[in-house]
Amino acid sequence: MRLLLVDDDAGFRALLRMTFEDVEVDVDEAGSAAEAERRISASRPDVIVLDVGMPGMDGLAFCRELKASEDTSSIRIVLLTGMDDVEDVAGAAGADALLLKPFRPLELLGVVERLAATAGAAPMRRSGSRSEDDQLVLYARDLRHLVEIERAQRGLLESAYKETVSALATALGTKDTGTRQHSQRVQRYALELAETIDPALARDPALEYGFLLHDIGKIGVPDQILLKPGRLNPAEWRVMQAHTVLGAQMIGGVAFLQEAGVEIVRSHHERWDGSGYPDGLAGDEIPLGARIFAVADAVDAITNRRPYREARSWRDCRREIVAQSGSQFDPAVVEAFCDREHALHAIRREFLAAA
Repeated sequence: MRLLLVDDDAGFRALLRMTFEDVEVDVDEAGSAAEAERRISASRPDVIVLDVGMPGMDGLAFCRELKASEDTSSIRIVLLTGMDDVEDVAGAAGADALLLKPFRPLELLGVVERLAATAGAAPMRRSGSRSEDDQLVLYARDLRHLVEIERAQRGLLESAYKETVSALATALGTKDTGTRQHSQRVQRYALELAETIDPALARDPALEYGFLLHDIGKIGVPDQILLKPGRLNPAEWRVMQAHTVLGAQMIGGVAFLQEAGVEIVRSHHERWDGSGYPDGLAGDEIPLGARIFAVADAVDAITNRRPYREARSWRDCRREIVAQSGSQFDPAVVEAFCDREHALHAIRREFLAAA
């Protein structure tokens, strides 16, 4: 018999294919309804195993289309879904069987074998004499292997994300502060503070990316304002303040920057007393990641030269941070700064040595 697997997830298709390795079945596969149509035209299957949740034309709509066509109405279709409220809809679409995920591999084999028999296809013959328990052990092994592959691929993808974000932040830091290390320094300070205050938050990749891209909105600020050595006039200051909103809009549609990342970009200039911008948030209304970053950014700003002033000492930095507790900064973050001051100062010395 001939079987067509239709699912947009290549890993899941591979898992389904493994289910039929122990029987004599000609297995074909497709990643979308459009591709499945081409495969059906090239070689008509006896049974189609079709996932409901696909982008573009979903499995229900594709099933309905196949059953409505005289050329394909006799093909048996098994719908797969993780939703438990589509049984009536699946029946209305003309599906011959519905399996809820997760399902047992031998359950799928049995359904396909039954449907193939009603379609007049040659019966499936097992190439071995494995027991059901043996099948489940092999299925679990294959699933574990696929999970390991997916985890490795995810790690490579996240590494690529980080490298891209870091390169962008470095380019922006060179334009804004005149140093390639600004975003890396402030990220290290912020992560040290985050680990002290909320270790779970510190492990969120979006937080790390948000720290790096905090000033991404300054791409839209003209150089004559961004690099002005003196004080900004009111009109220039309004343009500068808009970088927080612009930055949040720029990255708002990026999936791996959602929540913590976007919050930092938008709210890192809010103040504990409510006098910051762009939203005038106060106290715990300000996202924790943004409160942490505000202290880290101040540490870097105070201890490094800027176009409008020289760098100040670490002692001056500590005095300023402590003085602003409860007004500019969250007192809990200032407390964490005091507790981890030795580690933060070591990060500062590390970057000075590498310069």
